[in-house]
Amino acid sequence: MRVLLNPLDGMNLLSQTEVSKLQKSSNSPLYALFKSCALAVLNVGNESDELYNEYSDFEINLLSRERGIKIELINPPQAAFVDGEIITGIQEHLQSVIRDILFNSSKYETTDFNDSVEVTNAIFDILRHANVILPTDLPNLVVCWGGHSIKEKEYRYTKEIGYQLGLRGLNICTGCGPGAMKGPMKGAALGHAKQRIKNGRYLGLTEPSIIAAEAPNPIVNELVILPDIEKRLEAFVRVAHAIIIFPGGAGTAEELLYLLGIMLNPKNKLQVLPIVLTGPAESIAYFEEIAEFVEATLGKEARDLLNIMPDKPAAVAQFIKDQMVNVRDFRKSVGDAYQYNWTLNIEPDFQHSFDPNHENMSQLNLNLDQPKTRLAANLRKAFSGIVAGNIKEQGVLAVKEKGPFILQGDETLMHRMDKLLMAFVEQGRMKLPGSKYEPCYKINIL
Repeated sequence: MRVLLNPLDGMNLLSQTEVSKLQKSSNSPLYALFKSCALAVLNVGNESDELYNEYSDFEINLLSRERGIKIELINPPQAAFVDGEIITGIQEHLQSVIRDILFNSSKYETTDFNDSVEVTNAIFDILRHANVILPTDLPNLVVCWGGHSIKEKEYRYTKEIGYQLGLRGLNICTGCGPGAMKGPMKGAALGHAKQRIKNGRYLGLTEPSIIAAEAPNPIVNELVILPDIEKRLEAFVRVAHAIIIFPGGAGTAEELLYLLGIMLNPKNKLQVLPIVLTGPAESIAYFEEIAEFVEATLGKEARDLLNIMPDKPAAVAQFIKDQMVNVRDFRKSVGDAYQYNWTLNIEPDFQHSFDPNHENMSQLNLNLDQPKTRLAANLRKAFSGIVAGNIKEQGVLAVKEKGPFILQGDETLMHRMDKLLMAFVEQGRMKLPGSKYEPCYKINIL
């Protein structure tokens, strides 16, 4: 089957030079990544681990035309089409893949991503190019983090939170996948519909290795693919006006540790960024495990940054709504933008890309005797590696070839990590429902 797509708005206004660059990129080593990401967005709703085996004959090409490009699909998933026409939302996601994987790769190939200021500016530029940096008079974007593998009752709870936020005119940003990333968007869409809000925003921020393994959910109406996990995390905290954390696994722990490491920086002491941990009453064990781990490793100051509000959807939404005034007042007092938090200080250790290979994972400093912000950065990297070993193609292959990643450090911290990770496993938070989890890590005590 061969399908030719005319580009939607934007892609039909490319210069010949830009078209040439896109074609060059689509024939480079980047093509494999581009192809896998394109296949993922074309196959929205299918959570199969065998996606690339099922569509081994799939190809995507960019064809030059005087007015821009055409997109050629060969043997694409039929689920992306209705009566022979591609679903509009899926085509929008497909063009986001072209924009962010190919266009940005050439645009930022000479950027010094070791320079903190350049990183922050590049992230802003990527978001602005994707038209997600929008003028606003009142902060209203709530970032929701949580696991892709959650229980049905937890999923329904995330939808209820989203619904309550939507009724209050708040918009949603998530990692754009299934589970706790889909629920708040779905709920908010209903809340917006009831309030006759026609420009509701459901912003999905992802990165190449995740989107290739985990397609964006169908509710996402603004999709941005950042270059790597570190840029994605920075994008989250710079666009956020509040952050809600639902139950999750290693990925959610990574996000939380990243956030705490930044907020513990004395330069961010005056920042106003509400953080709420919430879920149904049945999830209290999850929050207890997280709170205990945070306080035991990063101290009471870190624990005090967390507002734990289980089983209170309306109260959570009202709290977040009330906090928007404080966020606005703070941004106004320091002359910062409402759309992008420039004044948030993020140290280079949280910005530099971390390659979770066996050598780097084994050399992480996982000892309590170090500054709390540095410990948070190293713990974040450890959990990032576990996420890679669980779901990212390169990490999964590395574990299959060389065995589990080795995490080693002092006895107290290693016991804490082992206890937390085992709780995630027992609660079924490390894999998609229905699959058996084989640990991609091994804990060693130095």
